[in-house]
Amino acid sequence: MKQMAKRNGITIFLTVFILTTLPSFAQNSVIISGQDPNRRVITTAVPFLNFAPDSRHSGMGDVGVSTSPDANSAHWNSGKLAFVDQKMGFSLSYSPWLGKLVNDMSLSYLTGFFKIDENSAFGFDLRYFNMGDIQLTDGRGNELGEFNPRDIAIGGTYSRKLSQNLGLGISSRFIYSNLSGNISSVGGSESKPGIGVGVDVGLYYQKPIFVGTKDGSFSWGMNISNIGPKITYNSAEDLDYIPTNFRIGTAYSVDLDPQNTITFALDFNKLLVPTPPVYTTNEDGTLATDENGNLIIEAGKDPNRSLISGMFGSFADAPDGFSEELQEVMISFGVEYSYNDKFALRSGYFYENPNKGGRRYFTVGLGFEMNKLGIDFSYLVPQTQNHPLAETLRFSLLYTIPN
Repeated sequence: MKQMAKRNGITIFLTVFILTTLPSFAQNSVIISGQDPNRRVITTAVPFLNFAPDSRHSGMGDVGVSTSPDANSAHWNSGKLAFVDQKMGFSLSYSPWLGKLVNDMSLSYLTGFFKIDENSAFGFDLRYFNMGDIQLTDGRGNELGEFNPRDIAIGGTYSRKLSQNLGLGISSRFIYSNLSGNISSVGGSESKPGIGVGVDVGLYYQKPIFVGTKDGSFSWGMNISNIGPKITYNSAEDLDYIPTNFRIGTAYSVDLDPQNTITFALDFNKLLVPTPPVYTTNEDGTLATDENGNLIIEAGKDPNRSLISGMFGSFADAPDGFSEELQEVMISFGVEYSYNDKFALRSGYFYENPNKGGRRYFTVGLGFEMNKLGIDFSYLVPQTQNHPLAETLRFSLLYTIPN
């Protein structure tokens, strides 16, 4: 009975936002992301592009821009891929999503790489976000049939070493987001799938170091992901940003002895998307408009800007100034212990300011490697009770072929 109540709740939610808020699905993306919608959250379309897809890095608090390269590097930093030690590798990850609310929403991620030569590598990735089957109804409760909202992104990556220690990577992807089929929204206009493209650019630096009597390595990385035009679910006048994201971080690994290694990693993230402004309101609480019917901005800047203006302007457009800009930076910290490259324990913490969504959670993870096959698990523990992301599990299978 309780599970049926959850199913009905998520069905009603999805039906309402599909029928009443298209094309502005981005305004409800905070629910899918597990953020608090009552805060001043930066919203985008297709938020699944920034969800941590694999178990290794999600078990470390969603760090990954400067960790050691693996088959999942295309998501975190394409510049890492040229430094992989294997000739070829593949990874398949799966995560039930919003398991506290519904039992058939999930995120799947398939990725692989092939080493072209000693200095370059090619990779591909496919991510699929399934929102489950829902029963659509109109405003009078008449059934319109079942539908399965889903998002898909397919991409390719090229990564090359610029020197012995520095690598550059570029990824591009095609994005397809089908939230409602071709049903008509409340305004009478017909909705349609959102179609877009995105580009990533990543830099990765690694260098062996020697501290005291122990070997180790230091690395840093920087990645700008999902650089691309706005997409629409309706008309050319109704456009939403995709989640362009800036990630920078560092990692330090030390060999405790020939079999035991420990890694510490720290990432900082910021969406390169305009911050919602504060609009002027009338005495009755409604939004005020000018003589042309446009909303009047009281603080902040107009969010309807071009891609480049939106990206660069996102560092200085928050209504409360620099203090609010700092609140938009998300912090991830992770630790990984590895024994003989066959067994790994992981833990981490992710922090998002309460005014910008309030996601704060601990993560734990476990990994095994047998011959060429690896298996990873991770588990998410939010700081708040009844959080939509509570009990999130991720599973990953990895297969590598050595040189």
